[in-house]
Amino acid sequence: MAVISFAIGLVLAVLVAVAKLSHSAIPKAIGTAFVSIIRGTPLLIQLYLPFYVLPALTGVTVPPLVSAVLALSLNVAGYAGETIRGSIISVPAGQWEAAHTIGLNRIQSMRRIILPQALRLSVAPLANTFIGLVKDTSLTSIVMVTEMLRTAQEIATPTYEFTTVYIVAAVIYWIICTPLSFGQQRLETYLGRKYDSNAR
Repeated sequence: MAVISFAIGLVLAVLVAVAKLSHSAIPKAIGTAFVSIIRGTPLLIQLYLPFYVLPALTGVTVPPLVSAVLALSLNVAGYAGETIRGSIISVPAGQWEAAHTIGLNRIQSMRRIILPQALRLSVAPLANTFIGLVKDTSLTSIVMVTEMLRTAQEIATPTYEFTTVYIVAAVIYWIICTPLSFGQQRLETYLGRKYDSNAR
């Protein structure tokens, strides 16, 4: 669930970042409003909306897993979009000028020159976003998704051994997130060396 939501959210995040940096007023306003809503509302409410509110308003029933992935993806897009936007701004202006010098238009410059550099700069914060997303999947139990925390609740309910079961669940989350943190550090080191090598 975390992997799928992050992949979808990352694609949407790039679109959000580009929209906010657009010279056109409409995409910029849409991107700004989207980020404001996502960052200004709790994830719990965002999970509730597609599962409970959307069916009430439209009569369309959204399956629990689809609803959870949709909400998590949009949440990732809101936060990662700002991360990518900040990284794009951090790319030296000379890179834009160099791209224009070799005949690339703005879209080509963004796709071939700016975005690859911006994504490299975004690795650390995006990795943190993904690790947070892994833990946020525990909230999807409120929309009837049977993930690890809900399973822990079902195991603990008959015996009332909530403390023991929740500690085990916490350890499992820690076991999952620790290698991800280690992988993030290795990736940062690799990309840093590759960038230094290219710079030379």
